[in-house]
Amino acid sequence: MKELEYPIDTAYILSKKKSIRRRLLQEIEEKKVIQIKIALLGGSTTSEIKDCLELFLLNEGIRPVFYESAYGRFYEEALFDNIALDTFNPDIVYIHTSNRNICEWPQISDNTENVEVKLQRTYDKFEQIWDSIFLRYNCIIIQNNMEMPFYRLMGNIEVSDYRGKINFITKINMKFNDYANRHENFYINDINYISAYYGLEKWEDPFAWYMFKYCLSVEAIPVLSRNISLIVKSLYGKNKKAMVLDLDNTLWGGVIAEEGKDNIEIGQETSVGQAYCEFQTFIKNQRDLGILLNISSKNEENIALEGLEIKDSVLTKEDFIIIKANWEPKSVNITEIIRELGITQDSVVFIDDNPAERELVAGQLPQISVPGLSRVENYIREISENGYFELTRFSDDDQKRTEMYQANEKRKQAVSKYKEYQDYLKSLEMTAVILPFSKAEISRIVQLANKSNQFNLTTRRYTQKEIEEIIDNTKYITLYGRLKDKFGDNGIVSLVIGRIDDNVLHIELWLMSCRVLKRDMEKAMLDAVIASSIEKSIKEIRGYYYPTEKNHMVERFYEECGFCKIEEDKAGNTKWKLCLDGSRGFMNNVIEVEKKVYGKS
Repeated sequence: MKELEYPIDTAYILSKKKSIRRRLLQEIEEKKVIQIKIALLGGSTTSEIKDCLELFLLNEGIRPVFYESAYGRFYEEALFDNIALDTFNPDIVYIHTSNRNICEWPQISDNTENVEVKLQRTYDKFEQIWDSIFLRYNCIIIQNNMEMPFYRLMGNIEVSDYRGKINFITKINMKFNDYANRHENFYINDINYISAYYGLEKWEDPFAWYMFKYCLSVEAIPVLSRNISLIVKSLYGKNKKAMVLDLDNTLWGGVIAEEGKDNIEIGQETSVGQAYCEFQTFIKNQRDLGILLNISSKNEENIALEGLEIKDSVLTKEDFIIIKANWEPKSVNITEIIRELGITQDSVVFIDDNPAERELVAGQLPQISVPGLSRVENYIREISENGYFELTRFSDDDQKRTEMYQANEKRKQAVSKYKEYQDYLKSLEMTAVILPFSKAEISRIVQLANKSNQFNLTTRRYTQKEIEEIIDNTKYITLYGRLKDKFGDNGIVSLVIGRIDDNVLHIELWLMSCRVLKRDMEKAMLDAVIASSIEKSIKEIRGYYYPTEKNHMVERFYEECGFCKIEEDKAGNTKWKLCLDGSRGFMNNVIEVEKKVYGKS
């Protein structure tokens, strides 16, 4: 919904929030959405925050249910017996505090030792809260850090003097950061940054505090709520995966076919050229974070790519996965890029300076995100402030994602050399590691469980808390698969979660990354599931397929694996059965499985 994208009109959202909510609920009514429970523990009033946060989450396909603490009771509700909160059993606890909740400030008469004691006591109160929540609910915690004060008693020296409020807040925020770095499932909602970005003078409204106990101005509440939603949507796999970029006047100034590569603006000689260099650096940094870069340009390919070959270009041809430079409509090229990458429309952000091209693509491919762009000096802000690529976890697989997809392109080229597809698969020299879930791999497991949509039979989503509980539960069989071949390491690409009920294994989750489709990894995983089941004296495996807009490719998966259909309803949900009588042989004969799984090599 455009009203909830950058730049947002906070006054409009606040005045129209009920009608916006109705429209959002109508849009998601027919879709399968993620439902989560969020507890708001407030050091100030949270009612408007709850209402606005719901809008931004609904816009991401996440439907929240809320619990609100009494005003100012964030400490008591977190630490002491709370039947209502226990019954609610939150997936996320958001602690909405601010510098208004600091009880002990440095005084001019304090010495350094007194200030350090106050600092530690202030921090310890929050650590008690966090530790208690983790112990009781083992859930995700989102904690505000502290914004700067709205006045400076001592002037500029506030930032350096040990008695200054700014100095004190900075040290508290650093302690919060240290806790975040030591603990999984703990995330900082950086109001220190967003209040500065929004403007501290506009952010802080003393009247709103005295009158309504809002620790920020009412007009700033949608900004705060949106920032929280970026963290939540990232945790639940709603981030974008890829960019498709135009070239002329997007990555450099000018039209290269008309002006020639020596006359386009990129480099340090002009202010415009510097702006394009900074924008290219921003894009390259996104690549380093695992975002897949691609090109769709109306041009002759050899001419278009000359711009990436000049010495001043930060980006090179090797930074991109797929390059489409031709005279086809950009929507056609983007559709081809999506197909070749094996991702979905809603995973893509299209970047183009031309408003007509943006409108065409947005109209023909409505699930793609198409930010509005103005002038090159604003490009970075106009893309980054939409939060498309909000980072909550960053794994080794993320860092290597571009290389993984580039290796996939090499695999596609290698197919043409073989008449028989099985010969091609054997030529890849594939090896797999298939093991039960471990807490050492949990970050990537949770990330994959919440991002994969196409090869995903049930599209069930899991929090880290739920995965940890499953790992410790002997009534579950869990497996993850990591695949390598001669072109490179694909990382963890497949997950299976099965619940044991008597002598039946019910497959609650089976997914695989689309970048390893048609390489028989699913067969290797099934062999491992069967071996694990036999090890536990299981006689039957039950599989489930729940159709969504994105997973039709696995509609016949269980049938192709030899399961028998035992039930189907009007919505197309199907149940399947496989009896384990010892007569079934292995399906995989092209991947060497290196590790043992419950006794099977």
